[in-house]
Amino acid sequence: MRSRRSCLAVPGSNPRFLEKAQGLPADEVFLDLEDSVAPQAKEQARKNVVEALRTGDWTGRTRVVRVNDLSTPWTYRDVIEVVEGAGDSLDCLMLPKVEDAVHVAWLDLLLTQVEKANGLPVGRIGVEAQIESARGLVEVDTIAAASPRLEALVFGPADFMASINMRGLVVGRQPAGYTEGDAYHYVLMRILMAARAHGLQAVDGPYLAVRDAEGFDLTARRSAALGFDGKWVLHPSQIEAANEIFSPSQEDYDHAELILDAYEHATTVDRRGAVMLGEEMIDEASRKMALVVAAKGRAAGMSRTSAFEPPA
Repeated sequence: MRSRRSCLAVPGSNPRFLEKAQGLPADEVFLDLEDSVAPQAKEQARKNVVEALRTGDWTGRTRVVRVNDLSTPWTYRDVIEVVEGAGDSLDCLMLPKVEDAVHVAWLDLLLTQVEKANGLPVGRIGVEAQIESARGLVEVDTIAAASPRLEALVFGPADFMASINMRGLVVGRQPAGYTEGDAYHYVLMRILMAARAHGLQAVDGPYLAVRDAEGFDLTARRSAALGFDGKWVLHPSQIEAANEIFSPSQEDYDHAELILDAYEHATTVDRRGAVMLGEEMIDEASRKMALVVAAKGRAAGMSRTSAFEPPA
């Protein structure tokens, strides 16, 4: 699984931003052809994105392009021109406003055709599906199962808020008058369950008040606590916070690796299904939990600060 702790949005119509993004420590950079690009700038933005992918240095980052949604006249040309021009420098396409499994199947089929026509490995380019409406949320299970190319489900809070007539104009904040609990909890859990049931990652959407560091921190910690893999960032100032929040702590990472080592030793050397690690009893369920934390730590490039010592 790719690390997606921080997913940086970059307008495809702005060459300066496309260049600057290459030096930022985001796990994923998605070059946007949709909402951040004005209609009259769409065609030039495609050319900018292809050029940036082909000539830029994106080492260590997941390279994604968000195409326009299927209700527009631009989507098919987005896919064809980007993949023909820079398919070997692209990791995923993000499809916004997905409301039906057919939308993902359409993108899968078109991608396959373009890959075959251009001698690219069929199926290598992944897909991220953005859930941004009531209908998309209702259909999220079938969407998550729509294609083997799918890698992640992404929550799009702004369009979702409009879709259900939620009060409020600051994306990510609790709506006015909602005083008990979290208005987004059901939505986030629904997307997370569909993602995990089909082996996908789950990414939280943006917090648009980019100067409100406390608000970003609060919303990011909410989705990280539920189990989300990362969050969109709209400004460089949000990247470090996202990377920290969606990484395990050093203590938790070390502990997870020790559990895996201890359980491996117990089951292969001592031939036991449960073992003590200090004061803690660990078993197969412990191993599964530790695998999740260890995988996130490894994907984040963390290093161990402790080593397992087999019992005498």
